[in-house]
Amino acid sequence: MACRFNGQQACRFLTDLTNQSTLLSSQADHKRASRQTFVDPKMTDITVRNATAADFDAIVALNATEVDHTSPMDLARLRLLDAVSVYHKVATADGRVAGFLLAMRDGSDYINDNFAWFSSRYDSFLYVDRIVVDGPYRDLKLGTLLYRDIFACARRMGARAVACEYNLVPPNEPSRRFHDKFAFRQVGTQWLGDGNKQVSLQLATP
Repeated sequence: MACRFNGQQACRFLTDLTNQSTLLSSQADHKRASRQTFVDPKMTDITVRNATAADFDAIVALNATEVDHTSPMDLARLRLLDAVSVYHKVATADGRVAGFLLAMRDGSDYINDNFAWFSSRYDSFLYVDRIVVDGPYRDLKLGTLLYRDIFACARRMGARAVACEYNLVPPNEPSRRFHDKFAFRQVGTQWLGDGNKQVSLQLATP
């Protein structure tokens, strides 16, 4: 079921939460994007709904803007992730895909180092594989809306935790601040790939 808000309602409901995107570009990139597109929250119709195949090109393009904080994902990879996910939703602003979130349930047939880390230690969780919000739309708090929605989904499914990670090396300070607002706590760290990325492994109670 889609959740609908107008921009004014969303901002009023979430005034105590800022810096909403888990995966933010640098401040300079954000400023450049903001100059390119101005989004008036009072004039924006926001919808959180299930992703469809018609959204996939836009999702791949969004992921490419944040690949330093996520991982590469082409259409074939997205189809695979969609197939093993239990939560794949987009946030739209006036009909345009402006953000998305992909998550997997414990026990999923998903090959991923971070997912495997949680799976070896916890038996009931939803794992946020990635969330991306388009720069010009971040003031609409779409990341917060998506996280509130996945927390509600976790409660409905009976999952005891929401799991995710963010970069420590290179640092992703906006993501750390965002997750602190949802009471995430660090339960471990690990180095990935060839040792050029370290992540903080996080859990929160939904």
